[in-house]
Amino acid sequence: MISGSDQLVLNFKHRPALGREDFLVAACNKEALSFIDEWPNWPGPAVVLCGERGSGKTHLAAVWCKRSNAVELDIGKLNVAKDFMNNGYQHFLIETADKIFDEKTFLFFYNQIVDSGGTLLLTAGKPPASWQLYTLDLASRLKIAPVIYIGKPDDHFIAAVLVKMFLDRQLKIGPDVIRYLLPRMERSLWNAGLLVNALDAAALSQQRMVTVPLVRSILENEGFKD
Repeated sequence: MISGSDQLVLNFKHRPALGREDFLVAACNKEALSFIDEWPNWPGPAVVLCGERGSGKTHLAAVWCKRSNAVELDIGKLNVAKDFMNNGYQHFLIETADKIFDEKTFLFFYNQIVDSGGTLLLTAGKPPASWQLYTLDLASRLKIAPVIYIGKPDDHFIAAVLVKMFLDRQLKIGPDVIRYLLPRMERSLWNAGLLVNALDAAALSQQRMVTVPLVRSILENEGFKD
């Protein structure tokens, strides 16, 4: 996992590992993962997955898509859903579903899901009760949809995610880097992702390893909390 020995930074394109086996399970997300694993025995046609930015919603949604053979749709292009349905697809994912701007189309799409016996996974930062919905029929349907939450991570989970992010980028780091980062970074997985991206870019451009001095430089000079 974490290596303390000197390693060269390898210039590989970043491709996150989003498989079920790559999902890091912790107290903050285990209930959400269990609910995803219960598919297709969900209590209703739609489920809303909530969590802060970078909490792992996209990874967990990708796990469900593979399990259910679901299609991801852009919230602004729901009209293409009928083409997928005509080709036998019944299950769909929509990320940032709280950004609905065409409620009539969304309601029609939702009713199609119900009529076809399909399922719909929506991701958002907050549950539907806090969305600004003006179509009463749509609001009532979404407000009764089960909501599953990914909670705030603890230090152990943030450390594990940092290691995974570095490994996803083919960057090998020492445990001193993680120990230095944890008390100095903003306590969110979103911020962890931004930090790792900045460190990756700096290591590649400067042709150096990710070490504590490099971390210190990024924290001090690029606006991250220190």
